[in-house]
Amino acid sequence: MLTCDVALRRDRFALEARIECDEGVTGLLGRSGSGKSTLLGIIAGLIRPQEGKVVLDGDVLFDGARGVFIPAHRRRVGLVFQDSQLFPQYSVRGNLLYGHARLRQDEIRFRFDDIVDMLAIGHLLDAHPRQISGGEKQRVALGRSLLASPRLLLLDEPLASLDGQLKEQILPFLERIKRELGLPMIYVSHSLPEVLYLTDRLAFMAEGRITASGNLRELLATAPGNRLAGLGGDNVLAVAIEAHDAEGGCTVGVFAGHHLLLPLRPALGVGATAYVSVHRGEVTLASRKVEGVSIQNQLAGRVVGIENRGGAVHVQIDAGTPLWAEITPRAWQELNLHEGDWAYCLIKTRSIAYLTDRESAGSSFSPAALPVGET
Repeated sequence: MLTCDVALRRDRFALEARIECDEGVTGLLGRSGSGKSTLLGIIAGLIRPQEGKVVLDGDVLFDGARGVFIPAHRRRVGLVFQDSQLFPQYSVRGNLLYGHARLRQDEIRFRFDDIVDMLAIGHLLDAHPRQISGGEKQRVALGRSLLASPRLLLLDEPLASLDGQLKEQILPFLERIKRELGLPMIYVSHSLPEVLYLTDRLAFMAEGRITASGNLRELLATAPGNRLAGLGGDNVLAVAIEAHDAEGGCTVGVFAGHHLLLPLRPALGVGATAYVSVHRGEVTLASRKVEGVSIQNQLAGRVVGIENRGGAVHVQIDAGTPLWAEITPRAWQELNLHEGDWAYCLIKTRSIAYLTDRESAGSSFSPAALPVGET
């Protein structure tokens, strides 16, 4: 079990965070700059905080009051980054064995052949990193970390650099690691559907602090309005199932007085509540209702907030519940949107992902539900 309660002050950034991780996977979400990677660096031993304590399986890795700091190479904590960071001079086999060869016999938890088979990388062993694809590199990076026999695995946006198809290929391997190895993991991502493919135990981070934690249902029950959208980047909606249209290929739901066409899920009972997400980048804005377009969901609301973040403008719409949209500065200028204006939120049915399919009889959460290109 991991217990981390630390404080770090660096220039204008301050981190004061507490997180606990037992068995299974804990998802850590938050905006860029919120402190997620810094927290992982502290746990891994790459960053030394000023105060607090880090304890893993009863071993004190850091204690600011006592001056204890165990260096990274002695912690047996695996860390996988989004860019794989393989050693280019080594073959895939050499990369995999890099940490494994340094272990004492009694420290070895996972066998080489078992990890190679689990990640389906046997045919790559003699290749070099420059000769394999991005998805294959990430599988090798996972294998290298696992073969170092860590007690805890930290995954820092490992799929952020991959497109939707490659994400679909990697996520099942991560789920298999969770299921078969029983290795505690902390998974950092901007994507709520991606994290929920692996777990429904979440922690949200903002401005260096853990602001909310628990399972999805607990967070939705305690988060006013749609505060989760501001933390993870996704609009999270509680939708009452009204009907199923098999011929039309959709399920009809209702939320905040709006009808919403969802991907078809006949196993969801009429009257049941389904939690779904739509990434803010998948919400198109229009100044009026659009005719002659294939997008079926067009929700009217009033603009209540605008955040210009340089490369993107984030617009908050009150459509009975807050909805966020992310558009370009040019689109914002052409729409001439201001607070108080009315706007329509256009949402493709296929961009809506079910968050709790694993709890619904006869259904399963699929990585195919992830929007292509989402980060």
